[in-house]
Amino acid sequence: MHDLIILGAGPAGLTAGIYAGRGGLDAVIVETKSFGGQASITPEVENYPGVQKTDGFSLTFTMEQQARSFGVEFVYDSVTNVDLDGDVKAVTTAHNGTIEAKAIIIATGASPKKLGLDQEDNLVGQGVSYCATCDGRFFKGKPVAVVGGGNTAVEDALYLSAFASEVYLIHRRDTLRASAVLSDKVKASSVKILWDTVVKDSVGAPLEKLVLNNLKTGEESTIDVNAVFVAVGQSPASSLFEGKVDMDNGYILADENMATNVKGVFVAGDVRKTPLRQIITACADGAIAAESVIKYLA
Repeated sequence: MHDLIILGAGPAGLTAGIYAGRGGLDAVIVETKSFGGQASITPEVENYPGVQKTDGFSLTFTMEQQARSFGVEFVYDSVTNVDLDGDVKAVTTAHNGTIEAKAIIIATGASPKKLGLDQEDNLVGQGVSYCATCDGRFFKGKPVAVVGGGNTAVEDALYLSAFASEVYLIHRRDTLRASAVLSDKVKASSVKILWDTVVKDSVGAPLEKLVLNNLKTGEESTIDVNAVFVAVGQSPASSLFEGKVDMDNGYILADENMATNVKGVFVAGDVRKTPLRQIITACADGAIAAESVIKYLA
């Protein structure tokens, strides 16, 4: 029996662990993959206060080591079920059995949305990727495309422009959703922005071309690319909690203390309904959630 189970080892979960450990709680972090979440694959972080510039892996590695230094236990296993009813919360894992605690923090994050192409799943590893920093180097000297118009898409396009022969940024609107700084930077770069355009289909396996459609003119065209990096948003990793906590479009609802509608269940990070999803906001959520658990248990 633990005091606290934290589901997820991204910035939210790791920060929750740090605060819980420092607060004297017996806490365990359960993570399906590896620590850091989406943040760990970010090549450049320059908006984390107090750290002028770093990479996401280094930042989250430090968080993980810091959590361990305060006695937080880590279990790397897939979660098959959660029981949030009653005073004891239970998490069932595939290989480590059932873990119980008096409180739980859900910090499972979110995963990339797909384009919905017929061959999209089959092309993963053959030209379709959801992580430019993971797979971009495989396409050095080759033409690539990025789909999206937010900060991630623009950052990916700029990152790829350093070594790809040509980079297209495909966006369904006529203005970018990225920050002004990033928008200005990509417009001044070698990246070719294709406005009002969506990807209709793919050609080849491995990928050879993308079939595009202009939403304003209806014109269909093709571009020669060997990779497309999809950055069109996230889907919350909340399916395990459907019907167990209140949600809005899959995002878990919480009050200012990160408390859900279920007693002893808290939430932090990208899986929570929030106006901003950044490393710093995830960390803030984690800190608040852990402090709320400490008060709840007291």
